[in-house]
Amino acid sequence: MKKTLLTTALTFVAPMAFAEGHAQDVLNTYANIAEAKYQDSLITAQTLQAAIDVLIADPSEANLNAAKSAWLAARVPYQQTEVYRFGNAIVDDWEGKVNAWPLDEGLIDYVDASYGGPTDENEFAALNVIANPTFTLSGQDVDATSITPDFLEGQLHEADGVEANVATGYHAIEFLLWGQDLNGHGTGAGDRAWTDYAMGDDCTNGNCDRRGEYLKAATDLLVADLEWMVGQWGQDGGARAEIMADETAGLSAMLTGMGSLSYGEVAGERMRLGVMLNDPEEEHSCFADNTHNDHYYDGLGVQNVYLGSYTRIGGTVVSGASMADLVAGVDPALDAEMRNRLSATMRELGDIKHAAEAGFAYDMMLQAGNAEGEDLIMGGVNAFIDQTRSIERIVAAVGVDGIAIEGSDSLDDPEAVFQ
Repeated sequence: MKKTLLTTALTFVAPMAFAEGHAQDVLNTYANIAEAKYQDSLITAQTLQAAIDVLIADPSEANLNAAKSAWLAARVPYQQTEVYRFGNAIVDDWEGKVNAWPLDEGLIDYVDASYGGPTDENEFAALNVIANPTFTLSGQDVDATSITPDFLEGQLHEADGVEANVATGYHAIEFLLWGQDLNGHGTGAGDRAWTDYAMGDDCTNGNCDRRGEYLKAATDLLVADLEWMVGQWGQDGGARAEIMADETAGLSAMLTGMGSLSYGEVAGERMRLGVMLNDPEEEHSCFADNTHNDHYYDGLGVQNVYLGSYTRIGGTVVSGASMADLVAGVDPALDAEMRNRLSATMRELGDIKHAAEAGFAYDMMLQAGNAEGEDLIMGGVNAFIDQTRSIERIVAAVGVDGIAIEGSDSLDDPEAVFQ
């Protein structure tokens, strides 16, 4: 399910016009919300870790379903952190370990015959490391008899320099819990049997011990990675220090993250491209059929950064001085416009979410000729584009230098997608 990301950038430059003291307060709120989001991501990942430990120790359908439920819950806070990616190098450099997508799942485990084998783009697309404790990589013999977090991160992830060789993070874990979704545009997610983790004669598809070893290693690594990122946004963390060190650069990071996630990443690469290709594997969470929630919580992440308010998983609200306050001080009508655009986006994403939860899955929406599905997805795409246009006006109105909003050929040069 590898694809090529084709992106362009839109750049806006204007003189700085924010009040310095107020800007510091806004950046402090931004950092506090980041810390809270990553703490929630860590807490839910630790719950997932505990559920996976139970599954491995006592394989059963109930325990597999409990691990799946924990994975779905873990995605809720994490997706709301993605707005921190594009403007913060510390986050963007790290993100590929925890949320890389798409992936060639044949690298990890068995796949259906229809998946195929190695390709010109990826020699290891069907390596199946779970079934192969030794193999040759880039001319070197690799010993994978013990699957550890260090092995996954240091040797297997992006093996041979291929980005589709995703060996770690949420989506590798998702594949190991659900298996491939072989339903095409039909209803249903992946349907991995719990017996893929059973021992002895009850084991299905072989190598159940190594499958459990891989699942545990990937989950333990995810928890460790999230622990590290929580520290980065703590009071003495590097990400917080960087965002607070320069008000102009900090506010630029906020607007870059909001604009790039809205436009190039979600509206373009994750939504519009799928409609153009009519490919069910263009789902962000294609094994679990959870893409409707991925998009929804990405949108919510943009909204809570602009408004300076995040509701934690236990219901506590982290809030403070916001970008909305700064914009309202310069142009109240523009602030009202941005708030309305954010609300419109969440309504459109809510429509997708509600339809999927009622049985109209996202991969069904992507089917060629499905007008209802295309209308739902494009409603979200167009709303994200509209709110990006408002972000552009905010940049011009308040005067932050050097905003580069990531683009996507699916939006900016559609013909290039098919070249």
